[in-house]
Amino acid sequence: MDVYQRPVTFEPDRDFDALHYRIKLDIDIEGKQLTGQNTVTLTPLRSDLNRVSLDAVSLLVSDVLDSKGFPLSFTQGEDKVHINLSRRYSYADTLTFTIKYNLSQQVEGLKFIDETETNPMQVSSDCWPNKARQWIPCYDYPHDKVTQEMIVTVDSAYKVLSNGKLLSITENQENGKHTYHWKQSLPHSTYLTNLSIANYTVIEDSLDALPVNYWVYERHEKDAKRSFAKTPYMIDFFTSLYGYPYPWEKYDQVVSAHQGGGAEATSATLLGEGAVTTVAEAIDFSFEGILAHEVAHQWWGDLVTCRSWEHNWINESFATYSDYLYKRFDWGEDEAAYDLLRKKNAYLREANNRYMRPIVFNRYENPGQNFDSHAYPKGANVLHMLRFVLGDDTFFRVINQFLHQFEFQAVSTQDFMRCVKEVSGLNMDLFFEQFLFRPGHAVFEVSKNWDESTKTLGLEIKQTQDKWEDVPIYTIPVNIGFYHKDGKRVEKIWLKDPIEKFEFKLDEAPMMVRFDEGNHLLKEWTFIKTEDELLFQVENDDVPGRLWAIDQLKAFSSSPKTIQKWTELARGDNFWALREAAVQHLSEFHASNSKEVFLDAVSDSHSKVRAAAIKALGQLKDPSMIGDFKRIYETDDSFLVRAEALMAIGANGNASHLRFLNEAAKVRSPRNTLKNAAEKAIELIRNSNQ
Repeated sequence: MDVYQRPVTFEPDRDFDALHYRIKLDIDIEGKQLTGQNTVTLTPLRSDLNRVSLDAVSLLVSDVLDSKGFPLSFTQGEDKVHINLSRRYSYADTLTFTIKYNLSQQVEGLKFIDETETNPMQVSSDCWPNKARQWIPCYDYPHDKVTQEMIVTVDSAYKVLSNGKLLSITENQENGKHTYHWKQSLPHSTYLTNLSIANYTVIEDSLDALPVNYWVYERHEKDAKRSFAKTPYMIDFFTSLYGYPYPWEKYDQVVSAHQGGGAEATSATLLGEGAVTTVAEAIDFSFEGILAHEVAHQWWGDLVTCRSWEHNWINESFATYSDYLYKRFDWGEDEAAYDLLRKKNAYLREANNRYMRPIVFNRYENPGQNFDSHAYPKGANVLHMLRFVLGDDTFFRVINQFLHQFEFQAVSTQDFMRCVKEVSGLNMDLFFEQFLFRPGHAVFEVSKNWDESTKTLGLEIKQTQDKWEDVPIYTIPVNIGFYHKDGKRVEKIWLKDPIEKFEFKLDEAPMMVRFDEGNHLLKEWTFIKTEDELLFQVENDDVPGRLWAIDQLKAFSSSPKTIQKWTELARGDNFWALREAAVQHLSEFHASNSKEVFLDAVSDSHSKVRAAAIKALGQLKDPSMIGDFKRIYETDDSFLVRAEALMAIGANGNASHLRFLNEAAKVRSPRNTLKNAAEKAIELIRNSNQ
């Protein structure tokens, strides 16, 4: 995919600054339509404004009235309404007018969702990135921030959530309706508008005086409090981490049948139905990382907002890195290191299989094209490198300064670069040029040799990423770790050339040399090592280094020492991802001799290890185990494990097992995990009978 064929898209010009939207809606949920009005307050950005154009798609404008109620002439095109003002206004003026309109067609920006057996009838907004205009005539681009009122009349059976503070609920007994009045008193961008309407159950929580509420379906009530219990704790953590108090009047999380994961909105995040999990679903399908990511958006994206979509990393990379920082705080170093590794690998898959682009990139047909694995995990890893280069103290002072300096504003990458320079005193322009404005990542070839006579370790480091167009040779520091029996020594070196050689005087040959000690760089690399060094690394490195070494041992897959090490890891390592990796490697290279290991791993405490063990057993093609797979399917708590058991039945079964699998396909599970596995198993049996 050649992303450079996309058109260059610039931040648009504007000739006014919208200040406030007072939106009044009368919504007929059953009829899937609304009548509305938006009273717009704005100030011109030039001295002779006599015409205002607002974004308006799908809705039909009926009238425009000035502040005294006199009509203004207007024309409506396909995507805008053009309003002729009664006189010319200058930049010193503030003016107000009201647009009346109705919406009678289904739009993406405000979904009318029918009741099903799993969700109640509801109305759910989805304004990102530019769909507020489908139900509110407005200036719909992130560089304009407004305060907002949302005054919504609906049938009394429904509750209404929007941004900001709830000022009132007014009952109208005569027509069986009531009116919610929400006020967002601090400015935000239009894509962050939330309107959610349903017969919600509202679970009240708090962080000190801050209201924190969960708007969920009635069937969720039992599980929602547990699923969302850490939300106040997350808000408190980010407040402390950023050194900036939570900026809004409340924080709500609301379930929407329209959402998949999460969608930030100011003070009111929208979440997919999967956010509320049963105890069993939470084993494999926890939303905790997404909840943390969306809480972080209340600062990154909502408080400071990208000026234009080429700078969307300021929203998404910071929120993604923040959810890693939360996991490090709450889940521990090993889980967080594994999480950051998974983020890095998600970017590398996109880079190697789809495309590479600069993180700051103004070539797109629609903004959504920039919301990819470059904006989320690559940007998070770039922030991790920036933290390494600046040091923790300076990095977090930059974060604090940036939020305070640009609060409630739209920002560019250059604003952040300037802030880094002001706080640190360092000119980091080259860092940003390399990692934000150029595509790609470093690819290293590392080799070493030990000279016993001079007690010198020679290290050669090649950068080979320049095989890709426009990818630089990086100037970047890297830590080299020298491991001995009694500890380790770490040296920081700077790289800047395609091939560089370094020499280190040591008392004795190290048992292991670790390239990028601490895992700071976004990189791919090769570093050929002996079996003994890899076995040492598996025992003595951190989680990413140990996983790399386990994988590198594939070069010695027939060696008794490697087989023994994989077996030991599968049976007893402290960290689940290493046990899982060891099971997978034994399955790939020594399946027939490792049945006992797999049988032990079926009772592992971690579901992903159990799933890997069942997959390995299924591949042994032993029909006598089908009874065991059925028992596991019926008794294990984990949906992933049960799905692997179904697949194992498919791999080993015959037509007599189709009835069992057809029944399993009817069982409801998160993301249809069991249904999909059962259908694949059925297909395996049918194909084997052909």
